[in-house]
Amino acid sequence: MRLAADTPVSRNTDKRVAGALALGVHALFVLLLVFGVSWQTEHPAPVMVDLWQSLPAETSSPRAVSHPDPVKPGPKPVPKPAPVPKPVAEEPPPKAPDIALEKKRAETERQKKLKAIQQAEAKAREASARAEADALQKARDKQTEQKKQAMLRQMEADELKQSMVNEASANAARAAKQAEAQAAGARQAALSQTIGKYRDLISATVRGNTRLPDNLKGNPQVRCLVKVLPTGDVVSVRVTQSSGNAAYDAAVVRAIEKSSPLPLPTEREARAAFVPELSFTHRPQE
Repeated sequence: MRLAADTPVSRNTDKRVAGALALGVHALFVLLLVFGVSWQTEHPAPVMVDLWQSLPAETSSPRAVSHPDPVKPGPKPVPKPAPVPKPVAEEPPPKAPDIALEKKRAETERQKKLKAIQQAEAKAREASARAEADALQKARDKQTEQKKQAMLRQMEADELKQSMVNEASANAARAAKQAEAQAAGARQAALSQTIGKYRDLISATVRGNTRLPDNLKGNPQVRCLVKVLPTGDVVSVRVTQSSGNAAYDAAVVRAIEKSSPLPLPTEREARAAFVPELSFTHRPQE
């Protein structure tokens, strides 16, 4: 289509041609309308009829026969005037397309489509990024949960191990205490046995040095408190419970002093039962 060659003269010529064509079309339309109306409005010719009360008498003469008058045609109907068609407004001639406007519209449409595509791509990228972030977060949550579970299992294992260690330690402590108690009991028994042995040995020594009086009757008991040095030497003897026989009491005191130094055990714990004071009980028949 050549638009650059259009001039004001050619445009006026085109307008005139378009106007002539429009008038011709309107005239043809009016003729068709008039022809159609006149063709539809034609009426049949009217018919006149004579009415008789009775038939006329028959005559033999042919002249007596009357003939009716021929029917005269009525007046022709006057055709109705054709309706005047309404004037039709002339359509303005088509304008030449505005190239700049079309380009602007096309560019606008292209920009809209491009913007829609960009928005769709942005939404797709955003959805993809969101899905990736969700997947990464789920993976991190899963890893964190696995670490937490592993830590809990490790803590449970450590607690069980510590409980077993504590129980073993408690058992060992109880066993040690039992062993210690048994050892202490054994030491105490040995200590008691040693103390009893040296008590008997001191009693035998004192009895061997005792000179009983001639008038002693029965088996009287005398108790003395003896102060003894760690070496067994007797420092002093004092009667704490008399037998009722002063001669017998004095004989026992002299026997203890004569038995100095008393035989004492070498163990410190056993010697502590005799030093620094010894409660000594003596009977003549034991």
